[in-house]
Amino acid sequence: MDLGLKGKRALVMGASKGLGRSIADALAAEGAAVVVSGRDQASLDKVASELKAAGASAAHGVVADVAKGEQMDHLADEAVRLLGGVDILVLNHGGPTPCTASEITDAALRTWFEQVVASPIRIANKLIPAMRERKWGRVLVIGSSGMQHPIPNLALSNVLRSAIWGWLKTYSGEVAKDGVTMNVIAPGSIMTDRIMQNASSRASKAGTSAEQELDKMAEEIPAGRIGTPAEFGPTGAFLASEQAGYITGSMIRVDGGRVRSMF
Repeated sequence: MDLGLKGKRALVMGASKGLGRSIADALAAEGAAVVVSGRDQASLDKVASELKAAGASAAHGVVADVAKGEQMDHLADEAVRLLGGVDILVLNHGGPTPCTASEITDAALRTWFEQVVASPIRIANKLIPAMRERKWGRVLVIGSSGMQHPIPNLALSNVLRSAIWGWLKTYSGEVAKDGVTMNVIAPGSIMTDRIMQNASSRASKAGTSAEQELDKMAEEIPAGRIGTPAEFGPTGAFLASEQAGYITGSMIRVDGGRVRSMF
């Protein structure tokens, strides 16, 4: 299937590795031009080179820390300068520190609110108006299954990612007539640094090993295993495609069947 992405211009945040990288790979394979962001220029340059080799019509790396909201303005401006505009925006960031609900502090809530909620909204507000003017755009949020099924020991993530989901659901209704779609891709247990961090945190509390905790996670998934980033990225490419123009305000789970909710 030709997804109609050749020549489309994408900004993928947090794409030096993990889930952001998997979407950048999928977009590059379809011939999109891609700007990737992260905190290390050398890593981003390497990713950009690999994306070009994989088929991207252009690829650039821009350093920007999502924890610092003012850097979102620079990132948006640089992406527009390098690509001539942004048609596809993938909002992605590191997850909050594992903790229980009773362990949430005011300081942690404020710190992670900036990274998980405020910064993504800030850059989206910079880039969506031009999408509306062009009558075409795609906004994807890499979320979490915790948005629908709270994950034990990830209370901050459950709280703040639910906030960004509420924002996206509201905004998607405002821009749908302008040809702009907005969706959440909610991963379950995908083998990334984040999953290893959570497994290690659980292990330290339970007196087990990270490997044992990963095995427990796999047992909770109907598919019987942890997913891979390569199984996640193509979903993002499809949601960014021409064919997905009637999918908006939705949460698409890529979780091996873990979340059992019918809604």
